[in-house]
Amino acid sequence: MAGILIIAHVPLASALRDCIVHFYGDLPPSIGVLDVTPDCDPVVALADAHAQLQQVTSHNGALVLTDMFGATPTNIAVQLAALPHVRVVTGVNLPMLVRAVCYRTLPTDKLAEKALQGAANGIHSVVLGTSSTAVCVHSPVPQWL
Repeated sequence: MAGILIIAHVPLASALRDCIVHFYGDLPPSIGVLDVTPDCDPVVALADAHAQLQQVTSHNGALVLTDMFGATPTNIAVQLAALPHVRVVTGVNLPMLVRAVCYRTLPTDKLAEKALQGAANGIHSVVLGTSSTAVCVHSPVPQWL
């Protein structure tokens, strides 16, 4: 089972972990978080990320989820991507995380694909219908996904 490490701006990583606990009643094994503070030392944060990754990585590798491409959490995670069987996916949202938790038995490349699908499939534009009901209009998946 692949490990999952969430690296995001404080308090997003912990909040996403708390949502998983809410859904499952407990934290599934091999899920770690690193909340990056505005004043963090990137060298210290990278060391913390390596320590968290060692705790969650299994024989199946690990998936690292970050919040925003180009920001400090992703810049930290990119350095972890050089490790064997570690994949990094940015733009984490709750549907992505739930999908990743559900498919952790897959190899990390396939797990990353499932996580991306979960993220994209969880994005909808909600429009009020004529009968006072909300209708979800699925947003098109960007070509770069």
